[in-house]
Amino acid sequence: MSNQRAAAASTTLTSSAELPPTSAPFTASTYANTTTIEQLPTSHPQSSPIIAVQSDPSDVKPPGPGDGALTPVSIDDSHLTPPQGSPHRFRDGLLPPPPPSTAPDGRVPPSHPTSLATALRAVKDGGTGREADSPYAKSVSSTAPASPRIPPLRQNSGSQTPRVRPHATTLSIPGMTRSLISPDGKIADRDVASKLVIIMVGLPARGKSYITKKIKRYLAWQQHEVEIFNVGNRRRGDANANKKDVSSEAHHTAHEAATILLNGGQQPVSERPSGAPHRLSAAEGRHAMRRASTMDQTAQFFDPTNAEASQLREQIAITTLNELLDFLLCRGGSVGILDATNSTIHRRQLLFDTIKAREPKLGILFVESVCQNPDLLEANMRLKLSGPDYKDKDPVQSLADFKDRVKAYESAYEPLGDYEEDHAMQYIKMIDVGKKLTHFGLEGFLSNGISNYLSSFNLSPRQIWLTRHGQSMDNHAGKIGGNAELTERGHLYSLNLYNFITQKRKEWLVEQKNKAAASSFPPIPGDKSPPYPELNRELDEKNTCVWTSMLTRSIQTAQYFEADDDYDVKNWEMLNELNAGKFEGMTYDGIARDHRTEYEKRQRDKLHYVYPGVGGEGYLQVISRLRDMVREIERIKDHVLIIGHRSVCRVLLAYFMDLTRDDIADLDMPLGMVYCIEPKPYGIEFHAYKYNETASTFDELPNYKPQRTVDRHA
Repeated sequence: MSNQRAAAASTTLTSSAELPPTSAPFTASTYANTTTIEQLPTSHPQSSPIIAVQSDPSDVKPPGPGDGALTPVSIDDSHLTPPQGSPHRFRDGLLPPPPPSTAPDGRVPPSHPTSLATALRAVKDGGTGREADSPYAKSVSSTAPASPRIPPLRQNSGSQTPRVRPHATTLSIPGMTRSLISPDGKIADRDVASKLVIIMVGLPARGKSYITKKIKRYLAWQQHEVEIFNVGNRRRGDANANKKDVSSEAHHTAHEAATILLNGGQQPVSERPSGAPHRLSAAEGRHAMRRASTMDQTAQFFDPTNAEASQLREQIAITTLNELLDFLLCRGGSVGILDATNSTIHRRQLLFDTIKAREPKLGILFVESVCQNPDLLEANMRLKLSGPDYKDKDPVQSLADFKDRVKAYESAYEPLGDYEEDHAMQYIKMIDVGKKLTHFGLEGFLSNGISNYLSSFNLSPRQIWLTRHGQSMDNHAGKIGGNAELTERGHLYSLNLYNFITQKRKEWLVEQKNKAAASSFPPIPGDKSPPYPELNRELDEKNTCVWTSMLTRSIQTAQYFEADDDYDVKNWEMLNELNAGKFEGMTYDGIARDHRTEYEKRQRDKLHYVYPGVGGEGYLQVISRLRDMVREIERIKDHVLIIGHRSVCRVLLAYFMDLTRDDIADLDMPLGMVYCIEPKPYGIEFHAYKYNETASTFDELPNYKPQRTVDRHA
C-alpha cells in the first residue's frame, strides 16, 4: 500500500496557470508524508488526476522514527492547460509564479506544504471560488511564502482596481480647501455622500420658509451650490416658482416617485413603509399640478380626509423632490431644500425612500420648526395674509380660512421624534425660531454647520449698521493695505458718525414704541402689517455695540464711541482688511505697471484671486474668517455698528442682502457710505446714507440698491 501511494505521488498535476511560451517548465519539489497523500477522483473535465496534500500543519513534520519514506513530489505543468473558467487562471498583466525555492538542503520549510495544500484544495473545489480570496490560490504551483493581502485602492475607475470603501466626507470650504477632484474647494460631484437634502417639517405659519431662506443665504454666501424647492409654489403654479421641466429623456435616470394612496388613507405609525417607489413620470407630475391649480385651495383642500386632494398634494411633493434630486445629481448642486409641511411620518418616510431609491449615499436632514409662543404664532399668521394664497383678499376672512387650514394639518400632525430616531434619520428641531434647538444623529460637516447656524437665530428688533473707516493717509495716497492713521478729514468723519448713530438710536426707539401702540390683532380690514412678537418687552434696555478691526484707521474711527460709556466697543482681528501680500502699500497703478500678469489675473476674477506673498488673501478667505462673525451678528439682540474696510463691508453686505457671488467682489463700497439693516420676520429693511461733508451730516438715499463699482481698480 505504501508503494502504491508513493507511485501515486508522482502523478503530474493540472496547472492553474498558463505560462508564457518562452518560460521554462516550472518544477517545484517538496517532501510530503506519503501517509497524508490521497489520490482524488479523476472525473474533473479536462484535467489529470489531482494530488491533494492534507493541510493540517500538525501532519507535516520532519521525518522521524516510524514515519513512512519521504518521497519527492515533482510538479511539471508546462504541457498542461487549466480548465476553462478556472478562477486560478492567471489574468492578463499579472506576473508568473516566483522561481522555485533554493533552500540549501533542497527542502521547503515545514510551513510551506500548508500553502500548497490550500492552493491544491482550491483546485479540488472546481473553481467554485471558495478559496478565491486566499492569497495561496493566486498561484497553485508556487511554494513561495504567502504575501500579505493588499486591499484595492480605487473605486469607480475603469483602469484601476475598484475601491471597496466609500470616500471620506470631510469639510469642504471654497477657497480654503483643495484636492485633486475639487481644486476650488467645492463639493465634488463624486462626493455624493457630502451632498445634502434638507426636508422641512412643520405646521403652517411656523416659520419654515423664513428658516429655509436663511439657510440658503448662509450656505450660498459660503459659495455652496444651494437651491430651494417650494412645494407650495408648485401647487399654486406660481410664476416665480421653479418650473424647470426635467424629463427622463433629458436625464438618463428616470424619476423615482412614491406609491400614491388612492384612497387617501394614512398608514399606521408603527409600520415603516416598504416596497419600491412607484415611477412617476414628469407628465404625471405636470398633470397633478394642473389639477391642483383648478381645485378650490381653501382649507378643505388640506383636509387629510380629502382623498383626491391628498393624492394630488403627494404627487406634487414627489415631483418637486425629483427636481431637487436632479439639481443635486445632474446639475452640480450641493444642497437642495424641500420646503413643505411634511407633517406626517408616512410622508417623511415616502420622501426618504424616494431619495434612497435614487441615490443611497445622499445625506438627508429633516428640519422641523415648532412654534409655542402665541405672540410669535400670531405674527407669522399675519404674514400669511399678504402671501400668494391670500393676496388682495379680505384679511379677516383670510385669517379665518388660514386657521381652518392649520386645524386640518394639526389633525394628522406627527412631530419628529422616536420614529426618526428608531430608523436612524438625522434631524434638527427648532422651537420658537432658535430659542430651543435639539438634534439627533447629525452626520457630515454641512448638517453640523447648519445646526450651529440655526442655534444663532433670534427675531429681536434691532439695527445693524455697516460703514468703512474714515479717510486714512494711505487712502489719500491711493495705496492699498497698510496700517495708516486717519487724515484730518477722517477724524471729522468719526465725530459726525458718532453724532449720527446717536441720533438714529433715539429715533428708532420712538418709532418702535409707536408701532407697538398701533399694532392690532386680529387685523382690521386693510391692515397687513405684521407685529413683532417681542415688542412688548422694554426697548429702553437695548445696547449698541461698536465693532472695529485691529487696524489703526478703524480703531480711530470709533474713538468718540469709545469715550461714551453708553457704547460697547470691541476690536476684532477677523474684521481686518483683505491682506494684499507682497503688494501691501502699493498703488493699483503701480501693480498694473510692475506686475502686469497679477493685475490682469485679479481683473479677470477678483472673487477667486489671491494676492501673492506671505499672508496674501482673497475674497474667499475673507468670507471664511467672517463666518463666525456672521453667526455672532445673528445671535445678539442689541444694535451693532461695524466699522470695517472695503472687502469686509462688501462680504457682510452681500450676506445680508443675499447678493450673488458675482456681485461680492465688485460691490460699490466707497468711503462715507453708511448702511442700515433691520432684520424682520419677513426679511430685512434696508436704508443707505451718504456722508455730507459740507453739512457734517448724513443724507438718506431713497430706494437705494447695492450696485457694482465703476472704479476699475477697486
